[in-house]
Amino acid sequence: MPYRYILFYKPYDVLTQFTDNSGETKRRTLKDYIPIPDVYAVGRLDRDSEGLLLLTDDGPLQHRLSEPKFAHPRTYWVQVERIPDASAIARLQTGVTIQDYRTRSAKVQLLLSEPLLPPREPPIRFRKNIPTAWLEMTLTEGRNRQVRRMTAAVGFPTLRLVRSAIGHLQLEGLKPGEWRELAIEEIKPFKDFRRT
Repeated sequence: MPYRYILFYKPYDVLTQFTDNSGETKRRTLKDYIPIPDVYAVGRLDRDSEGLLLLTDDGPLQHRLSEPKFAHPRTYWVQVERIPDASAIARLQTGVTIQDYRTRSAKVQLLLSEPLLPPREPPIRFRKNIPTAWLEMTLTEGRNRQVRRMTAAVGFPTLRLVRSAIGHLQLEGLKPGEWRELAIEEIKPFKDFRRT
């Protein structure tokens, strides 16, 4: 039986797993959206993050895309508090020290306009006297809460985080909570990806 590949637009406040054993009040999981058995998320998105998630039952591909040495790119739209200056952007691009490690270099740019995204429910907190800005950040590593920790390290806390791309796969065409199966041609670039 051929492998299955699912592209999902994870909404805010959804766990990147199929079960919730926390004992807390019921929290939404992938099971609330994806009725396909035996597929698993490749990587994670925090509960308070949104955007693209790839799921598959292809173990070798899942390993390849989760292994840091293969350094496949993931792009995020990041709404931050205040307007980052050139110095902060340069620091994000060259890498910042978070806890006990230094991040890899990243592609980072200040977006001139807000990305076309549906409103988040609940909305982010706005402060009348503090402006916000959007960054586009492309990373080749995915440590726990890395984007949030990076922007905080340079003095611009993240307010909203949306993964807009995984490699060549884009968010366009999906709404929060929607998913679609990928054709084998769409997965082929990941299988051809060479170690960096």
